[in-house]
Amino acid sequence: MKYTDNAINIITTKSFKGIGRAWINKNLKGNESVEYIVSLLNTKSKQFDLITNEDFEFEKKQVVNQIEKLEDSCDGVVAIGDKDFPKHRGTVKDSEKPIFLFYKGDLSLLDLDNDCIAVIGLLNPDETIESRERKIVEEIVKKDVTIVSGLAFGCDSIAHKQALIGGKTVAILPSPLSKILPARNKALAFEIFKEGGLLVTEYYDEHKSAMDLSSRYKDRDRLQALFCDAIILAASYAQDSAQRWKIFDQKLDSGARLAMGFAKDYNIPRAVMYDQNADIKNPMFDLNRQLIVEQKDITILTQKTLHKMIDKIKSSNKRKIEIQRDLFG
Repeated sequence: MKYTDNAINIITTKSFKGIGRAWINKNLKGNESVEYIVSLLNTKSKQFDLITNEDFEFEKKQVVNQIEKLEDSCDGVVAIGDKDFPKHRGTVKDSEKPIFLFYKGDLSLLDLDNDCIAVIGLLNPDETIESRERKIVEEIVKKDVTIVSGLAFGCDSIAHKQALIGGKTVAILPSPLSKILPARNKALAFEIFKEGGLLVTEYYDEHKSAMDLSSRYKDRDRLQALFCDAIILAASYAQDSAQRWKIFDQKLDSGARLAMGFAKDYNIPRAVMYDQNADIKNPMFDLNRQLIVEQKDITILTQKTLHKMIDKIKSSNKRKIEIQRDLFG
């Protein structure tokens, strides 16, 4: 498994009490010495006891032992400061910027010069929604754009499976690579990386509680927005759909709502699949309708608007690459 000393130092730093993404992004750039990191922990954090270099090295050894247990399921880990650590999209506050990622497959699919569109939605789409989503993903893949999604049942799985027909896809997980969630999609995860795609997660240990797992799903939704140039909502119930439609025997609200919210916060272009005539009375499009009303900059997908969005992404990313080349040679 591939990792740098810098990546282990970043992970070890986060293991100390009260240290999160915001603190690390504010205080570290990557590749600092253990001595420097320890001095920061002692002077710029709220550690109760003084930390020694020996304390840090002990914790670092525990981290390495845990990570090396992932050797059969993980290709490597990268962190801020590593040359191949992928740059996120959008405008993001420090507390939400990733600091390390575990991966299996082609990590370069997250590079800024690789066009990515996230396609997400609810867990139980009907056949019509599935057919429409497949056609959208097919059009995206034809344009040599990578599909990003969250490996969940329903719309996520549809997006991944359709992308595998002639394209590449990235699955962002709420779990360690050694414990794929949902477990019934383990075969799909295997197919994704075997076909040149990517599995990626921020976690190397299993969740400790239901609350912890819920938080990890939220972080998964955040990463879907961070690593795409645009995000498409196929279909989803809204937060109040159960009450509105008197459906109380199942959870209707989905992570798609959170992912679309993160994308808005990060200024990532957003689009929804929606046909006013066909979908007006379908509760599975509650969130789509809500977003159309609330967010005037959201795109309602047609073949024309989809191609326009893809062309805009490619043009924008090409310009970013040219600017980087001018700046860094």
